[in-house]
Amino acid sequence: MSADEHRNEQIEDEQKAQQAENETADPAKEGQPDEVAALREQVKEYQEQMLRSQAEMQNVRRRAEIDVEKAHKFALEKFVKELLPVADSLEKAVESTEGHEDKGELVASIREGVEMTLSLFMNSLQKFNVAQLNPIGEPFDPQKHEAMSMVPAPDAEPNTVVAVVQKGYTLNDRLVRPAMVVVAKAGDSPKIDEQA
Repeated sequence: MSADEHRNEQIEDEQKAQQAENETADPAKEGQPDEVAALREQVKEYQEQMLRSQAEMQNVRRRAEIDVEKAHKFALEKFVKELLPVADSLEKAVESTEGHEDKGELVASIREGVEMTLSLFMNSLQKFNVAQLNPIGEPFDPQKHEAMSMVPAPDAEPNTVVAVVQKGYTLNDRLVRPAMVVVAKAGDSPKIDEQA
């Protein structure tokens, strides 16, 4: 080994020794591992908060989209409720002419006109997903029907609709107005002793 190489090794050894002394003597570097761990923990917390915030934003966006979809789908509900008495009146007009065909050509032409108007009106409602509930013969469903009374009906099953007082309507399968119905009660239902 030459003298220069030997001197270079000595200088490198001295520099390493000096660096080791500086690291142990520097008070700012004594707590560095704790600070690094604390900073890493803080970064981890911030990342978790960011992920939670992103998830919450996605949930808010999804809820807003659902609300907008429902608003579009059911925006006509109030309007439909206001039009239903018109349909009821047209149906009553057709019913009132039943049995009066012998009264003359005028009654027949009025009935025909009202039936055509009612048909046109119902077709217009169907274009906007408004469906009519006419549940005669169906089992009573408290979600769709409103029972006006119960009558004995020996030829009908108990708890089935035997008459419709007012038809019900749905908008996009959501109930707008329940059907007002008369329900059959069991013929052999026990009588309640009211004096007891």
